[in-house]
Amino acid sequence: MSDRATAPGAATNAERWAIVGLLFVASLINYFDRATISFALPLISRDLHLGPEAKGVLLSAFFWSYALMQIPMGVLADRVNLRWLYGLSFTLWSVSQGLIGLAPGLGALIAFRMLLGVGESIYLPGGSKIVSLLFRPAERGLPCGVFDAGTRTGLVIEGVLVPWMLTRFGWRTSFAVVGFAALLWLIPWFILTPRRFAGRGAARPVARDRSFARSLGTLVTNRNLLGVCLGFFCFDYYWYFLVNWLPDYLVTSRGLTLMRAGLYAALPYFVFGLSEPIGGWIADRLIDAGWSETRARKGLVTVAFLTGLLLIPAARVNTPGAAVGLIIGGCLVGLATGNLLVILQSCAPPDEVGLWTGIYNFVGNVAGILSPLITGALIARTGSYAPPFVLAAVLIAIGPLAFWFIVGELTAVDRESA
Repeated sequence: MSDRATAPGAATNAERWAIVGLLFVASLINYFDRATISFALPLISRDLHLGPEAKGVLLSAFFWSYALMQIPMGVLADRVNLRWLYGLSFTLWSVSQGLIGLAPGLGALIAFRMLLGVGESIYLPGGSKIVSLLFRPAERGLPCGVFDAGTRTGLVIEGVLVPWMLTRFGWRTSFAVVGFAALLWLIPWFILTPRRFAGRGAARPVARDRSFARSLGTLVTNRNLLGVCLGFFCFDYYWYFLVNWLPDYLVTSRGLTLMRAGLYAALPYFVFGLSEPIGGWIADRLIDAGWSETRARKGLVTVAFLTGLLLIPAARVNTPGAAVGLIIGGCLVGLATGNLLVILQSCAPPDEVGLWTGIYNFVGNVAGILSPLITGALIARTGSYAPPFVLAAVLIAIGPLAFWFIVGELTAVDRESA
């Protein structure tokens, strides 16, 4: 592929979508790696004698480094060659995942999970920046939804495959195979991506010389970024509650076997993933039909977020099937995901999309740090999953307020072309 792929609209459609396809697969592997521990948690906690609070700390450890690396990784995504940045980060996270299988105890597990978080921190700032380079604003809903849908697709495949691997080979071998086998992805990545894959900010001395502190100050001075970050905090708290605790909930609270819990958990993740490109496509089509960017994207985010209230009855029904059915309905929250990224990209200066995405994902992953800790503490103190289910549902339901009352009007103007 030639270097022209770095300019919006300059690459052929096949070239653009080939890269989106690779991002989809990388996102799939990303979540496959980070969530394997959720399915293995009953086995790990049995072998290492971990209680609910210790399990919460282990689940939270990934997000300590993942969240802290979001802003630095966002800056790098704006300023360096994404071909090498994404490739090296992918290598780091895959090796870290494989090493988890060699961990002798809780301390080593936490260390390798933190290293995994450093590598995986490229996923959203890098992916969002790449989409912003390849597509014009009014076209980004579908590709954003597609590449991010890989995360939920990874969980679906994982729900079927990993429980089988865990029961057949044990958790240590499963982690090693999952981590090291993923390195094969690097072959098509380096074949298909251009040698120079960077935005305009990477080539302009003014962008490089800009004070990092001044750029970071945008977090507390820009109303749009504040609103988007608050809304995403609510989204990520809800999402990470499902990712980290759903398999363990189905085993410990609903009495399912590990294999059956994996299959049951895969269904909500499948609906979440399928909803992501659909939600982006619907908003793109509404804008083509004459809807304003603001009405289409914020409206779809609102409808999607409110489906999260289904988690409240899910915690109270009597049968596992009814609970999973309601959780599946609550996973229509996925309709919002692609539009959340496009809203962010519409508000960000074109040469700071990576930085803004890094700040956005940092705030969201503060929720990733808090969600396992709060959930573990609530379960330990109440002996029930109902309180954390209600908390996650309430947070996602109030999230749209940030988009309507803090974030301003959106525009589909193609500022790169302008």
